[in-house]
Amino acid sequence: MAYISVTKPHQRKPRLSITRASNPPSFNFIQSFSSVDESISAGDQTSTPIPEAPASASPSNAITPRGKHRNAEKLEDIICRMMANRAWTTRLQNSIRSLVPQFDHSLVWNVLHGSRNSDQALQFFRWVERAGVIRHDRDTHLKIIEILGRASKLNHARCILLDMPKKGVEWDENLFVVLIDSYGKAGIVQESVKIFQKMKELGVERTIKSYDTLFKVILRRGRYLMAKRYFNAMLNEGIMPTRHTYNLMIWGFFLSLKVETASRFFEEMKERGISPDVVTYNTIINGYYRVKKMEEAEKFFMEMKGRNIEPTVISYTTMIKGYLSVGRVDDGLRLFEEMKSFRIKPNAVTYSTLLPGLCDGGKMFEAQNVVKEMVEKYIAPKDNSIFLRLITCQCQLGRLDAAADVLKAMIRLSIPTEAGHYGVLIENFCKSGVYDRAVKLLDKLIGKEIILRPQSSLEMESSAYNQIIEYLCNSGQTSKAETLFRQLMKKGVQDPIAFNNLLRGHSKEGAPESAFEILKIMGRRQVPRQADSYRLVIESFLKKGEPADAKTALDSMIENGHIPDSSLFRTVMESLFEDGRIQTASRVMHNMVEKGVKENMDLVAKILEALLLRGHVEEALGRIDLLMNNGCEPDFDGLLSVLCAKGKTIAALKLLDFGLERDYGISISSYEKVLDALLAAGKTLNAYSILCKIVQKGGTTDWSSCKDLIRSLNEEGNTKQADTLSRMIKGEEKTHGNKKGKKQASVVS
Repeated sequence: MAYISVTKPHQRKPRLSITRASNPPSFNFIQSFSSVDESISAGDQTSTPIPEAPASASPSNAITPRGKHRNAEKLEDIICRMMANRAWTTRLQNSIRSLVPQFDHSLVWNVLHGSRNSDQALQFFRWVERAGVIRHDRDTHLKIIEILGRASKLNHARCILLDMPKKGVEWDENLFVVLIDSYGKAGIVQESVKIFQKMKELGVERTIKSYDTLFKVILRRGRYLMAKRYFNAMLNEGIMPTRHTYNLMIWGFFLSLKVETASRFFEEMKERGISPDVVTYNTIINGYYRVKKMEEAEKFFMEMKGRNIEPTVISYTTMIKGYLSVGRVDDGLRLFEEMKSFRIKPNAVTYSTLLPGLCDGGKMFEAQNVVKEMVEKYIAPKDNSIFLRLITCQCQLGRLDAAADVLKAMIRLSIPTEAGHYGVLIENFCKSGVYDRAVKLLDKLIGKEIILRPQSSLEMESSAYNQIIEYLCNSGQTSKAETLFRQLMKKGVQDPIAFNNLLRGHSKEGAPESAFEILKIMGRRQVPRQADSYRLVIESFLKKGEPADAKTALDSMIENGHIPDSSLFRTVMESLFEDGRIQTASRVMHNMVEKGVKENMDLVAKILEALLLRGHVEEALGRIDLLMNNGCEPDFDGLLSVLCAKGKTIAALKLLDFGLERDYGISISSYEKVLDALLAAGKTLNAYSILCKIVQKGGTTDWSSCKDLIRSLNEEGNTKQADTLSRMIKGEEKTHGNKKGKKQASVVS
């Protein structure tokens, strides 16, 4: 296949004569890739033959590469690649000089044309001239001005243009036209006008081409009065307007909504004997469409047909757009069918114009047929947003199959589908109860990671993903729902409803670990968490037989500001208690009491009893103190009775001592049980100590085993304690006797 290039053809002339006997291998290699024909034609060849390389220069086992040989890279392409890959330095300049010792204008033009950006082009342009490589001609000047104009480097372009005579290059009108147009595209109208006026000062002839360019610039910015002044000045200079000039003026006046002025210019055009063409009528029709005067547009449309000027696809598309803008959808459809009957093929703009109007008019059956026609002709509209509108409108009318066909049409037309398109369909399938089709669409959405595409602009709405997530969580497919939502989270979605649905789904499916992970994510992202969600997670952990994890979830619930009810506290404490985690159950009990929950006292008693029996006396006493401070008095007598019966005398002693110090209500029988247990265990000094405290607190000494305790103290050598205890008892008896005598005397009297 031939190599096609936009480059300018080189002049066929020898550039250099080499007198050296041989060339360096590198230079020979570069010459072989040069785009300039440096060989002499067959008719001009001298008798000096080109020396062939000796046979020994190539290895005998050289392998010829398979397939087609690549076309030799052109010299200008090599230079452009070098400039693109390397900084503009003296070293690069020397490399280019060694590559091309002698330049011509065609090569310079091609290098400028192939430069990757305007900076490279400008550097090369200035270098070749300053280095004395070549003197620029008119074509290379025009090329650099065009490049700088497109890049909005207008000061550079202006300086290069005005310096041309210093280099011996004459101006012409085209050079100024390019600069005028460039200033206009940059929105600097006043500079365009200055350059236009400068042409007259510099003696550059101004023709209709310059005026047309100026009219386009100033009318694009709405300067219609200035345009009229320059139009009159043009006539005074004897320059006659052309059809193109009038088309520009009519377009500009309609752009500024000066309809009457545009009409006058149209009439003047005909008076001058200039026949309007299809561009003229298209401009007028578009102008009247912009001011919503479709009757006038129809009039000119019919006039164009009457003059045997065949309407183009632009004519019909503009009329269709106008009809749709005023709500005349049927007329728009009529013209659409008419243009096809005249074998005028609708283009992408036509379809992009028609489809929104059909959606506005509720003509979704016709819209469906238009979409099918687009697919058959493989014509994609210019505006892809129309597809979302089509899907939405079809769904609103309950035409779900037609809406799904729109998505298929996008795929067939190679139009990127986005999460927003799938979202509308999924939402409406869920609303209609067609969950299987919604799930199929979701599988495609997740599998192709459409949500994560960086170029995507249509995001999935919350009303769509919340419905499908709720369905999946209720139908045992929470993992798929989580996959969807994790993709949404990567796009910044933090929907509390979706989070809580995932929590419920994992909890119901017996995956509390996954549910608790969701809770942690919500905490990190500061998403509000509901108490019911925590409850489901805790209950799921308990059903799975993991009370410790349930307790962790309960703590998280409390930290998040939710107060569990008494039943949830009880469930967790019971599970921990039955699992033998008494201290953990005690900590849950501590939280429960702190939060003011005063139920479950029977379970509290069991936990306290277990703590005391296991030797966690200090912890148990701390819990009892907390209970008393919150108005929940435990059963001291019951606890002391159990401890004595189980032989836990030290625990019973500490508990009794704790109660005595705080004046808690403990019965005398409990005192005696503790004393009996201590005496039976041979802990006489402990019994003596607690008995003394009982007496100091005003307790009774009518303990039946007091004499046994005194005897044991004497036997153990604790005679001092035995004497003290004896005196205490005798003093107590004497006090009781005095009180009894006084009572009897009072009775006799």
